[in-house]
Amino acid sequence: MHTGEQYHQFMLASPRNQLVRDRFQDMALNLLPPGASVLDFGAGTGIDAKTYAANGHPTFVYEPSEDQSGYLALHCREEIERKAIATVTSSLACRVHAVTANFAVFNHIPDQAGLFNDLARVVQPGGFVLASMLNPYYLGDARYRWWRANLLNLLRRGHYGIESESRIHRFTPGFVARAAAPHFQLERVTPRGLGMATQLYLFLLLRRR
Repeated sequence: MHTGEQYHQFMLASPRNQLVRDRFQDMALNLLPPGASVLDFGAGTGIDAKTYAANGHPTFVYEPSEDQSGYLALHCREEIERKAIATVTSSLACRVHAVTANFAVFNHIPDQAGLFNDLARVVQPGGFVLASMLNPYYLGDARYRWWRANLLNLLRRGHYGIESESRIHRFTPGFVARAAAPHFQLERVTPRGLGMATQLYLFLLLRRR
């Protein structure tokens, strides 16, 4: 189990994770109108939140892990003091233009319909949810027995859970789109084509109706 500081340093030291983070942040910042507010859902140690705040976006952070939120308070101390970042103890405690969830946060939530029903109360009409989710089609996972054992579940139901401490789930974009309706419409999935087989993460953009 990582402490908040260990997780923070690991994420910053990993070129692979940094590449994913850079792409995710660029996409989020290009989508956000100037000065638009954002909820960083599952904010970890505040790496993304700090970037949003630095670009002029009032940022709320929701992080249920005490280790992660404790280090977030240190990493984002200056932004919190000047109220550029505000911590919330419930994801429903704010009203924002966008919700971002990086590094498979949504994969820990089996009730996707309930999740998007809650987020519909947070995201303003015309706003969006941007989530990076584990790619269920990633062929790099095909070497694992659990991936092969659940391939039919993925094709038939569009999702499956893995027996582990975290009970992490895999979802197809179509399953997420159906769970998000009628509040959100799936607008974009990145990458497409061969990237669907070679990239660990998918970026899903869902627009609030």
